[in-house]
Amino acid sequence: MDTTDKRYKLLDATMRRHGYAGNALIESLHTAQQVYGYLDVEVLRTVARALKLPPSKVYGVATFYNLFSLKSHGEHVCVVCMGTACYIKGAARILDTLEADFELKPGMTTSDKVVSLLQARCFGSCAQAPAVSFDGVVAGQNVPDQVAARLRVWLRAKQTEQVTR
Repeated sequence: MDTTDKRYKLLDATMRRHGYAGNALIESLHTAQQVYGYLDVEVLRTVARALKLPPSKVYGVATFYNLFSLKSHGEHVCVVCMGTACYIKGAARILDTLEADFELKPGMTTSDKVVSLLQARCFGSCAQAPAVSFDGVVAGQNVPDQVAARLRVWLRAKQTEQVTR
């Protein structure tokens, strides 16, 4: 990893602030994702070495929490909660609609890199079921057409931006 990279310096500052202690793993991963956009293998290995943790532990934590991503996302991210309440109230129908309308399945990004679709185990927003996060902002009581319309707005905005250039 390039130690002169500003992103690395920000990550290292977080780990140094916590004394390179293993209990700073989640905080370090948050910083890494914030500055790099996602957690690739090189970043995970760097964190493991710096915190003197086995790479398997770092990978395990990175894959356990749905806040972390091991691959890059599009400009916009739509996350559908698949917790029990959301599932019962129609989260699966939302995913089915997005697959039918956009050929987009959870874990995929549109070919133009505008929209990524993810699913999460639970947002803890059961009263708002089905909950969907649009670029980190949770919206509740969604219906499939409403979510699809939001994705269309993102896609149209990108097309409009490209035409005006």
